[in-house]
Amino acid sequence: MRILIELPSWLGDAVMTSPAIENLANYFNKAEITLIGSFVSSEALKNHPQVVATHVINKRIISLYILARKLGKFDLFFSFRNSFRSTILKLFISSKDKFQFDGSRYQNRHQVEKYNDFVCENLDINLLAGKLIVYPNSKFLTSNTKPTVGINPGASYGNSKRWYPQKFAQVATELSNKFDILIFGSVDEKNIATDIEKLLIENNVSNYQNLAGNTTISELINQISNLDLFITGDSGPMHLAASFEVPTVAIFGPTRNKETSQWMNDK
Repeated sequence: MRILIELPSWLGDAVMTSPAIENLANYFNKAEITLIGSFVSSEALKNHPQVVATHVINKRIISLYILARKLGKFDLFFSFRNSFRSTILKLFISSKDKFQFDGSRYQNRHQVEKYNDFVCENLDINLLAGKLIVYPNSKFLTSNTKPTVGINPGASYGNSKRWYPQKFAQVATELSNKFDILIFGSVDEKNIATDIEKLLIENNVSNYQNLAGNTTISELINQISNLDLFITGDSGPMHLAASFEVPTVAIFGPTRNKETSQWMNDK
């Protein structure tokens, strides 16, 4: 059994597909799974034991065609994206059965449940969505020597989803007597992380590291998995923290927290 899966582009959305993928993998327990998607989504889920290959998608139509021909034939194709580009890709893919996610069919439930229901409906099975599962790269596995809090001020789609850097810095300062501090962020979020760092220096806080823009996806997963506390906005790293059940405080702005809050993290 060969299964091809197109992942969502965003890190958080990719992580939220993991219960559906886990159900799919368990249902076809000897299946070989190939993942295609953005670099960050493919990197986040590539260590699943049944994943045999990953491919980063180029947005050009001709590149989609070339990739589809390169991939060969599959028994099942699931796309967790409902974009026009993914519709074109679906036409190119050679697979006995092909299914594409349509968000309008799955309303009033968590995004994890939407993805899981999509898979179950098309396989005619009835499996509940379990916990988020991200498999870390074992070569990066380490543990912090002191209690550590992660500060993650960034979030996709810009400032509307972001808490103020001054607020993150204030919280980090208050916690600095009990925790070492790690500041996270993408390359595009280095300015926000730098603003927080400057405020920590002004408050005479020295037990911090600014990792913004300086971690691979595998390193980010490892660092978050070892945190004792995570303070974050509504973001991809928030969902990574949920997958490891890290104690988390998530600050939500104008988004649907009932659909994208941490899934099955009691902490």
